[in-house]
Amino acid sequence: MYLLKEEMIAHDKTINIMKTDIDTESVLQIKNLNVHAGDHHILKNINLRIPKNKVIVLLGPSGCGKTTLLKCMNRLTDINKELEVSGHIYIENDDILNTSTNVPLIRQKMGLLGQRPYPLPMSIYKNVAYGIRLKGVRDKKMINYSVEKHLKEVGLWDEVKDRLHHSPGILSIGQQQRLCLARGLAVKPRIILADEPTSALDPISSKIIENLFRDLKLNYTIILVTHVLRQAVRLADNVVFMSNGEIIEQGSPQKLFKHPKSAKLKEYMVNGN
Repeated sequence: MYLLKEEMIAHDKTINIMKTDIDTESVLQIKNLNVHAGDHHILKNINLRIPKNKVIVLLGPSGCGKTTLLKCMNRLTDINKELEVSGHIYIENDDILNTSTNVPLIRQKMGLLGQRPYPLPMSIYKNVAYGIRLKGVRDKKMINYSVEKHLKEVGLWDEVKDRLHHSPGILSIGQQQRLCLARGLAVKPRIILADEPTSALDPISSKIIENLFRDLKLNYTIILVTHVLRQAVRLADNVVFMSNGEIIEQGSPQKLFKHPKSAKLKEYMVNGN
């Protein structure tokens, strides 16, 4: 269940953040998450529950903290030593911000699709096989089967089946993005983290990616960062609107966009794309 910001604050005053309190219906829960870079408070007391098999859109203007929130979910914030992260992020009852957590395993549970595709410097086939081998699979027949399966899952198999051993450089940007998605799915994640994945794509390729997300949510939870209001309306089961590092409002797109409560969201709806 999604709570409004005021309700969440009141709720968090009374809960005990022990594993026994974790909501098993949510695939991921964030409690009292704060991120600082020196004196700059980037994320401010973020509390959020992510339900299973939904598309959750993180919406808001550039610089509001959406991408930082996404990076916290798979510990990419570890790369930037200037960032100080506190709070709790639970997946499968494990607090992934605990320093003893297996970070590579966390990242396998949460595949990341960036703004631009970054295929590995190897063949189309090996890009997908790389993710499969990360799971410990060594049998060639099983790898072949899985490569085909994941390329079909992203609608790319028919386009590349005769060019599997070519460089991804022969593919369009949109095809490369789907290849990167197939590589991410090959490690069998629970969650797909997508950071403005259509921002560098043409309208046709963007539509293909959006249609894939609608299909993929049957088996995955998708957390999508965007600043495009229309994309949120098209894709979201739930929208989390952020501004200045805070969650301002959240709920279904029908509820939020028809009856916005905050002045910030109302202004964004007027000036947003």
